Amino acid sequence: MERSYDSAIALVRPAVGPLAAHLSAFVASLIVKQYSINCVYIKGRHALAFDRWLATHGVTLADLSESDVARYNRRRSSRCRRSRRVATRRREWCVMMQLLQFLREQGACPLARGSSCPADEVVGGFERYLRHERGLADATIGRVSTTARQLLISRFGKDQVDLGALRAADVVAFVQHESKRVQPQVVKNTVTGLRAFLRYAQYCGAVGADLVASVPAVATWVTTPPLPKAISADHAQRAIESCDRGTAVGRRDRAVLLLLARLGLRTCEIFRLLLDDIDWGQGHVRIRGKGGRQCLLPLPTDVGEAIAAYLQDGRPASADRHVFLRSHAPIRGLMEGSDAIGSIVRYALRRAKVDSPHRGAHQFRHALAVCLLQRGASLSEIGEVLRHRSPQSTAIYATIDVEALRALALAWPGGAR
Repeated sequence: MERSYDSAIALVRPAVGPLAAHLSAFVASLIVKQYSINCVYIKGRHALAFDRWLATHGVTLADLSESDVARYNRRRSSRCRRSRRVATRRREWCVMMQLLQFLREQGACPLARGSSCPADEVVGGFERYLRHERGLADATIGRVSTTARQLLISRFGKDQVDLGALRAADVVAFVQHESKRVQPQVVKNTVTGLRAFLRYAQYCGAVGADLVASVPAVATWVTTPPLPKAISADHAQRAIESCDRGTAVGRRDRAVLLLLARLGLRTCEIFRLLLDDIDWGQGHVRIRGKGGRQCLLPLPTDVGEAIAAYLQDGRPASADRHVFLRSHAPIRGLMEGSDAIGSIVRYALRRAKVDSPHRGAHQFRHALAVCLLQRGASLSEIGEVLRHRSPQSTAIYATIDVEALRALALAWPGGAR
């Protein structure tokens, strides 16, 4: 029988195990996410086999967990007369985990049983404070809360947490331990997280201001500030032109690279870009930046044309309102926190045969600042374009304007006048 979406749904209808009532909906969800016909059919076949195995071993939905998936995967491997490829077993395991996640989202089986300790309760309150009172981004909350949890675990272990029992020696010992394990810049971020947590503890009345002041500073300065890692204008243009405008992926990648090069957007700002953020009539785009801040930027003609070309002939049909979507199923917006934008940059540099020591997306943002500086823009104007909150963030670009700095140099005593 020729494979089709209808045949994939019909494949799972004879199921009689504990998953029988949910397999059709699972296959339908795969179709909505625009998986290919063959992929939906194979996933449905794996799900049906798993349903039969659960029925044979008497596993109910109320007891279903990751351990059952592991048992099933080992069982399937041992029954084969010849060794199965590791990649095949891995794909089968991924299908079962995807099915388990779907069942949990539908409320058909219990959520994962995570191990917790008293420190997690304190950290949970800290996270709610950062999210609702401070309005921090999820990535920042995750980084700071991880530091807080590490401190509490190092001091209290799995015992009940008493913030009033924290002492300056505990904080200093934790920082000293981290300084032996990671680089100084990472320790500096750890210290920042510690101060944020102890201020929260002070806000709750559990500790005093002296404990917050006891957090040691970390020396990370250098005699010469590092120069921004900017890509040259020629290399940036070659990377942009390397995108194949005849394919959907090429049109998407070109629009992304132009946003990086012309507007200096951060990767998180491209991830968050929605269809409603682009005002084609007024010619501007709304940028959702760090810390929940928003601003309007003019939309250059070449950037607007590249985005329009992708939207008109390249962007998959989807209810997702993000401008840039994945090219493979599941069709959804590029996931924030992933390396999707970085991959686009690396592949473009490779296609353009640009031998650059830096492969990240942020070098386009630095390149825009360098270009503006060379054209006579002031540091304050560059800071406005890059949406810097502090002038110190923009001041690093003063070190690369050699001609402007040359005029400030004093004559060498006894030298030529």
